[in-house]
Amino acid sequence: MFQLLGEKLVDSQFLLTVFVAIAAAAAMLTVAMPLLETDTLGKRMKSVATERDKIRQREREKLAQSQNKATLRTEPKAFMRRLVEQLDLKKWLGTEESKMKLAMAGYRGQKAEMTFLLARAVAPIATLLITSLYVFVILRLNYPMAAKIGICLFSAYVGIKVPELFVKNTIAKRQLSIRRAFPDSLDLLLICVESGMSIEHALRKVAQEIGSQSVPLAEELHLTTAEMAFLPDRRSALENLALRTGLEAVKQIVTVLVQAERYGTPLGQALRVISQESRDNRMMEAEKKAAALPPKLTVPMIIFFLPVLFAVILTPAIVQITAIWK
Repeated sequence: MFQLLGEKLVDSQFLLTVFVAIAAAAAMLTVAMPLLETDTLGKRMKSVATERDKIRQREREKLAQSQNKATLRTEPKAFMRRLVEQLDLKKWLGTEESKMKLAMAGYRGQKAEMTFLLARAVAPIATLLITSLYVFVILRLNYPMAAKIGICLFSAYVGIKVPELFVKNTIAKRQLSIRRAFPDSLDLLLICVESGMSIEHALRKVAQEIGSQSVPLAEELHLTTAEMAFLPDRRSALENLALRTGLEAVKQIVTVLVQAERYGTPLGQALRVISQESRDNRMMEAEKKAAALPPKLTVPMIIFFLPVLFAVILTPAIVQITAIWK
């Protein structure tokens, strides 16, 4: 047997047959390998698409169920709509900047826009009439006519600015609430992302958890997740979040999320850096306010504290001196 095996190993025709068989088998295996492989990437992409469809369907069901409840958008009343359309207030008073400010203040929908336009139109007329009534009828000020007319015109100008000041004050309050809670929301977002959640699930989870600390931030994040379910791409939803908040920290995290989605950069490290920067900025603001306290307290101390201190110190001496003189 060993002699036969040795003869076959030195037989050139047998070796050639073996090599041809091995080459044929390798060729067949090479051709069949793509057919035998499972499309792992395709399955993962399909599962992601299926999950996004489920999220979209769930958001639609939530919105459909909440139609009879309080929503972010409210419809204007008929008389408000008719008055705005008849006076064409959108043309004269409505601007894109005003719409953006209303969105930043948390007022969305046509009702908020109609109310703001009516306020800008009615407030100057009301202040002008009330001021004229007081100046010319009730108080009867003994001022020159030009001064009286100037007072009335100034009151009308104040009436024009009152709605804008109200919206600006509301924006400042919302931004302050979002700014204080944003570092904590970044920490929660980092934990969710590093645990394997998608960005939609992470934002939804953060919105649920951060609501006890900042209602405006939770509202904006919920709105962003809803827009992610409806809009064709996530970039538009994230950019809308940055526009609605108007904060540099939010714009920065939106830029990071958009770049991570476009270029595939690691998201965890970027979120960790931005979270630390947000905390440092919050600490710097606190230190700045603490450093500004002494100059702010100087005038109140001079007006209220020093007179009382002088009275406490000098009153016994004055009493003793008056007793000696008597």
